[in-house]
Amino acid sequence: MRPRGMTLIEMVVVVMLVAAMSAALAVSIGGGGEGRQLREAARELTAQLQYTRGVAMLQGEPQVFEVDVDARAWRAPGNRAGTLPRGLEVAVLSARGESTDADTAGIRFFPDGSSTGGVVRLGSGEAQWRVEVAWLTGSVTLGRGDPP
Repeated sequence: MRPRGMTLIEMVVVVMLVAAMSAALAVSIGGGGEGRQLREAARELTAQLQYTRGVAMLQGEPQVFEVDVDARAWRAPGNRAGTLPRGLEVAVLSARGESTDADTAGIRFFPDGSSTGGVVRLGSGEAQWRVEVAWLTGSVTLGRGDPP
């Protein structure tokens, strides 16, 4: 007859499994630090560009969304402003006439929904996200990596 209970080896295996599962959970909850910041920043820019387009259409007046690459900051209508995380690379391609200085680029939205168009590219190491604004329709799309 075998005695009931667990051996020391079985206890150690169970403790190691619980520790491994806890570590995996901590990593999944914490996300990938820079990767998570990159995704969140790209989504925030997308939302603010869509907001700017909506304001232009509702108010019937052109509205400008600005990105200051040097200061890592953005500005939208209605006193909306924010900053981008320090570790991210930021590049903006926009119409020349919308730049207020060498470091600030703007994307203008018109009351009919169209825009001057542009691309905001955010990167961290190998990972890149791009927020594209179509000039004809003014639609704002979020995509990963370099454009095709």
